[in-house]
Amino acid sequence: MLKKVIVDADACPKSVLASAQKICLQVGLELWTVASFNHNISSANHITVGNASQEADIQVMNLTKRGDIVITQDWGLAAMVLSKGAGAISPWGKIFKEETIDFMLEEREAKAKFRRTGGRTKGPRKRSAEDDHHFESQLRKLIKEIVTHT
Repeated sequence: MLKKVIVDADACPKSVLASAQKICLQVGLELWTVASFNHNISSANHITVGNASQEADIQVMNLTKRGDIVITQDWGLAAMVLSKGAGAISPWGKIFKEETIDFMLEEREAKAKFRRTGGRTKGPRKRSAEDDHHFESQLRKLIKEIVTHT
């Protein structure tokens, strides 16, 4: 049974947070947000953490239970969330899957190694309204998947 949606809000676009709030309200789910004190987040269930490395991720992991959904762009956090039996989705609408997360983590490490040797990799493109629409449809899809499989 789907319990709650948790947003790793440190680097979450405001439009994604607004979409998640809207969808959770429509389907009757609790929405929790976690961010460092450097961010001004407006949410009924918000947890503010310090700005130490990984502090928000640790709090998200502590909140996450089987059947929850976590919104994060951190692939490492997504892998840990999946291992707890929860769902994970990026702000771009990428639903993380257990069968592909290992490959994604290897790709991330290869790119980091390339950057450490002076290479450059492309950052994300500017967010569009289409990206927001895609995120919403994918979040609804993930909610439906979790509700059907738990």
